[in-house]
Amino acid sequence: MSAQHHIDSLFEPPASSASDGDWEALISSFALGDTIASSSLGDEPPEPVFATTPWPSVLDHLAGPSAVDAITSTPGTAPLAAVSQAASESRNRAQEQPRRVSAPSDLIERIKGHLPVTSTFNSLLTLLGSARPNDDIQSELIEIMGFEGEGLTLVEEILKPGIRGWIVDECGHGSHPPQTQSSSGYVPSGSRVTVKGKGKDKKTINISDVIGSAEDIERRIQEQLERPKAMFSEGGPRIVEQEVLPNVYTSSGSKAVNTSYGGQIALPMGTQRVITDICEEVTVPPTNPVPPKRSERIVKIAQLPKLARNCFPKYVELNRMQSIVQPTAMETNENMLVCAPTGAGKTDVAIMSIIRVLSQYVRAESNAFPSSFDLNKDAFKIIYVAPMKALAAEITAKFGKRLAWLGVKVRELTGDMQLTRQEINDTQIIVTTPEKWDVVTRKPTGEGELAAKVRLLIIDEVHLLNEERGAVIETIVARTLRQVESSQSLIRIVGLSATLPNYIDVSDFLRVNRYQGLFFFDASFRPVPLEQHFIGIAGKPRSAVSARNMDRVVFDKVSELVQAGHQVMVFVHARKETVKTAQKLKEMAIEDGVSTFFETTDHPKYGLYKRDIGTSRNKEMKELFEAGFGIHHAGMLRSDRTMMERMFEDNCINVLCCTSTLAWGVNLPAHAVIIKGTQVYDSGKGAFMDLSVLDVLQIFGRAGRPGYETSGVGYICTTQDKLDHYLHTIMAQHPIESKFIPGMVDSLNAEIALGTIANVSEAIQWLGYTYLFVRMRKEPFIYGMPHDVVRDDPQLGNKRNELIIQAARLLQAAKMIRYDEISNSFIMSDLGRIAAKYYLRYQTIEVFNTRFNPRMSNADLFQMLCEATEFDQIQLRDNEVEELEAINKSDVIPLEVAGGATDRRGKVNILLQAHVSRVYIEDFALVSDAAYVAQNAARIIRALLEIALSRNWANCSYLLVELSKCIEQRQWVYDHGLAQLNILHRDTLHKLNQYTPDDMTIADFRNMSAAELGEFIHMNEKHGQAVLDAATMFPTVAMSYRLRPISHDLLQMNIKVEPQFKWNNRISGSSQPFYVWAQDEEGLNIYQWRSVRIQPTTSVIDLEFILPFEENLPSAISIVSISDRWLWSHEQINITLSDLSMPDHPPPHTELLDIPFLRLSCLDDPGLEAAYRETGGMSTLNGIQSQAFWTLYNTSVNALVSAPVASGKSFLGEAAIWNAFRHNSDAVVLIVVPQHQAVLETVARLRSICPRGKNIDILPLFSSSEFGRLASPRGSIGVTTPYHLMDNGRIDETLSLRQLGLVVLEDLHLLDEIYELCVAKILSFAKSVRTRIVGLTSSLDDPSTLASWIGLDRVTLPSDGELTADEEPMQPPALYSFAPANRGNPISVSIKPFAIPHGPTLLRSMTKPTYDILKSVVGGAIIFVPSRGACVSVATDLVKQSGTEMDLNGFLSTPRDHVEPLLQRLRDRSLYEPILHGIGYIHPNASPSDLALVLELFASGILRALIVPRTSCWTLPVKGDTVIVMGAQYAQTTAIPGRQMKGGKEAFERTIINYSRKELVKMQGYAIRSASPSGEGGRMFVMCQAEQQVLISRVLSDGLPLESTLPDLLQRHPRQGRDARAEKTLKAIFKNRKAPPPQQANRPKVVDLRKRDMMDLLNWTYFVQRATKNPSYYDLLKGEEESLISRWIDTFFDGIDEEESAKNGNKEVETATNAKGQGKGKNIVKNGDKVNGDDEHVDGGENDEMDVDADDEVNGKPIAVVGDEVNGDAAVGEKDGETFEKHGPAE
Repeated sequence: MSAQHHIDSLFEPPASSASDGDWEALISSFALGDTIASSSLGDEPPEPVFATTPWPSVLDHLAGPSAVDAITSTPGTAPLAAVSQAASESRNRAQEQPRRVSAPSDLIERIKGHLPVTSTFNSLLTLLGSARPNDDIQSELIEIMGFEGEGLTLVEEILKPGIRGWIVDECGHGSHPPQTQSSSGYVPSGSRVTVKGKGKDKKTINISDVIGSAEDIERRIQEQLERPKAMFSEGGPRIVEQEVLPNVYTSSGSKAVNTSYGGQIALPMGTQRVITDICEEVTVPPTNPVPPKRSERIVKIAQLPKLARNCFPKYVELNRMQSIVQPTAMETNENMLVCAPTGAGKTDVAIMSIIRVLSQYVRAESNAFPSSFDLNKDAFKIIYVAPMKALAAEITAKFGKRLAWLGVKVRELTGDMQLTRQEINDTQIIVTTPEKWDVVTRKPTGEGELAAKVRLLIIDEVHLLNEERGAVIETIVARTLRQVESSQSLIRIVGLSATLPNYIDVSDFLRVNRYQGLFFFDASFRPVPLEQHFIGIAGKPRSAVSARNMDRVVFDKVSELVQAGHQVMVFVHARKETVKTAQKLKEMAIEDGVSTFFETTDHPKYGLYKRDIGTSRNKEMKELFEAGFGIHHAGMLRSDRTMMERMFEDNCINVLCCTSTLAWGVNLPAHAVIIKGTQVYDSGKGAFMDLSVLDVLQIFGRAGRPGYETSGVGYICTTQDKLDHYLHTIMAQHPIESKFIPGMVDSLNAEIALGTIANVSEAIQWLGYTYLFVRMRKEPFIYGMPHDVVRDDPQLGNKRNELIIQAARLLQAAKMIRYDEISNSFIMSDLGRIAAKYYLRYQTIEVFNTRFNPRMSNADLFQMLCEATEFDQIQLRDNEVEELEAINKSDVIPLEVAGGATDRRGKVNILLQAHVSRVYIEDFALVSDAAYVAQNAARIIRALLEIALSRNWANCSYLLVELSKCIEQRQWVYDHGLAQLNILHRDTLHKLNQYTPDDMTIADFRNMSAAELGEFIHMNEKHGQAVLDAATMFPTVAMSYRLRPISHDLLQMNIKVEPQFKWNNRISGSSQPFYVWAQDEEGLNIYQWRSVRIQPTTSVIDLEFILPFEENLPSAISIVSISDRWLWSHEQINITLSDLSMPDHPPPHTELLDIPFLRLSCLDDPGLEAAYRETGGMSTLNGIQSQAFWTLYNTSVNALVSAPVASGKSFLGEAAIWNAFRHNSDAVVLIVVPQHQAVLETVARLRSICPRGKNIDILPLFSSSEFGRLASPRGSIGVTTPYHLMDNGRIDETLSLRQLGLVVLEDLHLLDEIYELCVAKILSFAKSVRTRIVGLTSSLDDPSTLASWIGLDRVTLPSDGELTADEEPMQPPALYSFAPANRGNPISVSIKPFAIPHGPTLLRSMTKPTYDILKSVVGGAIIFVPSRGACVSVATDLVKQSGTEMDLNGFLSTPRDHVEPLLQRLRDRSLYEPILHGIGYIHPNASPSDLALVLELFASGILRALIVPRTSCWTLPVKGDTVIVMGAQYAQTTAIPGRQMKGGKEAFERTIINYSRKELVKMQGYAIRSASPSGEGGRMFVMCQAEQQVLISRVLSDGLPLESTLPDLLQRHPRQGRDARAEKTLKAIFKNRKAPPPQQANRPKVVDLRKRDMMDLLNWTYFVQRATKNPSYYDLLKGEEESLISRWIDTFFDGIDEEESAKNGNKEVETATNAKGQGKGKNIVKNGDKVNGDDEHVDGGENDEMDVDADDEVNGKPIAVVGDEVNGDAAVGEKDGETFEKHGPAE
């Protein structure tokens, strides 16, 4: 027997036992001992490794079982089997010995219960029965078992010693004999020994008697190792285990065969090839079905749960594919990918997954509901992403009908179908397109908020990943997966796809468990067998001969099929081609005399459809219908498309010529489909490309749908040279690749705009969620990387980094982001945000960057608009030029078109203007293009408008608002405005256009009577009344303004916007948006703008603009209001500033001197020194204290300290107090603080400091009796508030006490009406009793007036009384005016503006920046949020963000187990998880124990983040080193008297209010723990609206502006934040003065002494001081101050007298009523409102904040919230039941 014969026999199974002897004889001659004796195999078992050769090696087969047996029987040698035995000896002992351990008896049953699908259980047994060690199979085991239920527990039990083998034995899946080895099989590593890999000593076997010497063998092995490796598998094992998946059903088994990079396929049996003169045709028969598995069972509908049964009406059972998928779809939450042929029933799989979601939100099963199921419909949203709008409409109708019995609403959200916010809230299932869902989830507000409720995302036709639109699918899936991780919520993803080769890659992309959620069914699962015809047309491609042959072949096939009684769909690749093909087929049918076969005149519905088609404008469609032909493409009007679909479905059309849109969209089947040609024009590449394989498969899927046809035929007609290409690629598909890279730039911009990506690192992580990443790892060579890159960089970090940096540089070049290449961070710009919001490509932004300028005309703007790359697919056809030129030269095109109809831009421009002018277009292709242009232009021009507004270009903004309305309303600005309402007759509109002059406005029509209008338009009064009604309902607003200079270069403009129209719901809907802006005199630049929204209940909207100017004021400005929807609705008010008086430039702040810090010994009082050292830990004074100490402590002059918040100025006030007692131990000191809480805090602090030996009483003063204690002979310190001092009946006695040596006025920057009256009262007594006044205030912009008011000594000017030009006014020596930055431990301030309107979404968008700040916090951070409810939501969002960053401890500075015992006593369980992440929150409604615990944890440093509501800034007892202000606005709701909404809910008006400047300054003080000079500085981060940035920055850097609020009180103007007791306090001053009697005839007028006293009082007020410094702030004119103030006083007392008269009149009436016994306990009707006489009425007033939801209740009554601001989201914190809450520093 030759050696070759023996070697060959190794590849065959043993023939018989007779050959064993020969084989043993051969093996006995092997001298193996010499070659392996040198290696000690006993110590360490050899490492079994794979060979690296790509072909079989004889060494592999020498380890076969027969060889092992033979070697074992050879005496005297080291048997080869010993190598295998040594390799597995320790493992066998480890596996055999533990088998004696008893296993849980129910383990196998539990596993079967966890894996209900039999095929999955079998895959588990196969894995457990393999020879691989536990460590190797652990990951695959987890993947099979999943994470749900007890999956992980079962994995842990299975991997216990001995259990694995016991399970295999019990289930009868013992070890199988090794299979015959081949290049595609897998041989368990334990059954053979191969040579170790490179880098280790080779172990050779001497078989020289058979195949040569050992050197020969080694040489051949080395040659094999050094031969060229497979391109994509170098370094890996040659033998690759083909993964056997349980739910893969193919005719070739469960292993996919990939011929993408070489190899041949054999066509199925029965394939025929026919060649004729004009074509070659290959016919492929249908695929044979896959035999069912033993475990398969058809699912009966009756077996389904009750909730599911009615969702399958008229179904008896599910089909085979659906039955296989049903357990996973309906009983688990696993992500799924279902790949099945078109028509296999994948839509029902979507229904199953929807039922799974519904079942999780069933609250109860009760007969009280029509469906007997009570679903919590507000808790979830389901999104179905369909590839086409047509399919979206079909799915909406189908799902709506199937789920109607449950009350589940299904709505379409596409470009054609928009939804209101209310409709979105009422809808449970939203059917949309990938692009629309991408747009929705890009928006942080409005529609974008629904993404937070999504529980199921179904993506249909997921194989579109291979198309250009696939980038959008990758974007939305990546965004969803990241949302799942960031929110820690369950969003199930279900992908539905046609059959595709690399389904495993797609499943990995969708995060699908291969063993549970991946289902693949090949073409044999088609319910209707498909016969495929591949036809190669003879002739040169794109030649006349080829086109003629194509037409003939197509007609022959169509004619043959139609004559056989079948319907045919002919697919072409251009919209225009649908008409041409249909007309050509019609002509050829007439020529061949077979046209009657195509006609359907005998159809019963022919007459009905003929009438319907008569309503269409498409004349080609009408002509073709009569011949039995139809056309269909995406450019047709939706009504026409729907009509064609309905006719074809009813067999009223035999042949439908269409584009591939129909294949991807509507479920419209036919017996046969014909693809006419495979060349598709790609406008992006400017060339014809081959029709994709996916398109071909999708079109073929329309042939023979179940329920319609019993068989199907698909024809693809291509050129002769492409026949083999399509035959090969369709029969053996290529893997689908990612198309993400071309669209990655725009997707990255969208994520940056959304706030989910802030740097390169996060962007790299984001790429890891894409299909691109999956495919790059699988096939790096295709994506421009070496094939071995995965070996060196498994996660492709370098490639992803390169892609991100390239995209970021492109975005930066387009000015859409700012990319810092040093820190690798991204900052979003306005351009990027707008591009993301309006779905603009970055190439379009680049065009706008080069063309857009502030002085463009309407024609220029239209021309630039038409250059957007979104119109690149519009092509200019030769046959269209004539009609386009005719339109351009007509008088209906008002704007000049540069170049005319010579290129694409000119065509777009003409079509857009024709759309606005409502021009009738003849050519139907132009009609389609015009519709596309109009739809996109409306979106792009809105983006241009926002760009202009962001750049503050007034002229462009105005023109773009008008042009956008022209496109939307389809009329020009010169057309009559009332025509937009669509309520006037055509004749009336004609007369209005004829007789209305150009300068006439809507207001002019309102000012005329019906008769006058009838006469004006030369019609009767009835027509005039109609015009008047229309003008009255036409939405317009009126504006009024008030100018208030804040500083020498800041002007505050208060604007009131009032609606001037009668609300009509049909016209105005739920709201009306308007733009309001202030612009310069030329109308080129906008100073500030705002968008507001008028609602039915809006009476007035107050706006505050802050206008910064240079040193010189402009001569004039103007304010503009313009409707966002209606032409003719705009107003402009020109404002002259010549009479405006701005304040003088403030004197410079006091310079903080670099002097040594004073020690506490400067007090010269050991008792005080010890007290300060013990209580406050002070040892030295800081810089500000050292500089001002001498004046406060060693003199008795009046002083004012204006210093930064938390700088230690309170110590200076205390120094003045101790100074008073140094000179007089019996002195009385009065401290006035503006807040009630501060009284108690001040008293507690002074008591802790004051030494007992001083015998000083420290008293809180609230009542008259307490004020009386100040007259005691002992020294006293009284602390009170301005209100309590003024309310003290003995105030004159208190202020005239001779012992009153000092009055300390704390926090003068909080000066309000009561505080100002209080200080005025004090000053009126202070001079006479020689009382010292010391004022303390936070840093002010100009404290000189305040210093003058409280009586600081002035510096004497030069003798001439004037300063020279280079001199600055000198400050009083006792005035210390320090700037906010003048502190030893400074606070850095960072302001981040946001363009998102106030609401919950704004806070969510601030979460990530806040989290990033918190990561850098060392001490503690205090986070201020708008309301109490926001505390919980922000804490939850920060916890989720911490989970996203994989930071389990968050900001907790101690181990969790140390904190958990403390949390057991929490009453608010929602605090539990935030605290475990180092985040706490407090609010006034919290229980005292929770408050104490959270504050204690924060103060001790265990928690590093503390979230508090805005109002806590006045009372918070702790500080940090960082302050974060999340939003500088809050929502306030006020009841609308007499207004009720539907359902009896009380109507509330919601307004958005800015944080006060004083609140922001107070918040800043929490950023520093101590004023000690050794203390560290702090940080403050303010996140606010963009328009707030200027003022906030100025206040925090330069100090607060301080003006008097008394004038508003005198004029009785309402003011936000005013203390309701202010008017009462002012009245009380004059309570002893009675009003004079009414004026009588012939009697002298009695002087009103109250007015005289008021004028005297005002002379002591701060207002009088400021009136001369800043008269324009108070609407005063120089020289006329006294007369105007006198009128205010008259107005004040006249109002009081009128109220008294009315009150007295009511008392008389009430007395008379009570006398009749009808008053008590009865219901009284006042002003039409019913009021219960017994109930106590508590009015929150205007100062009350209510964060309430539209469905909440206040005082037990349902309410509805009505907003007045545009873009105003629901109030933050509205769901916490929060009611009335004081603002600002009110007590």
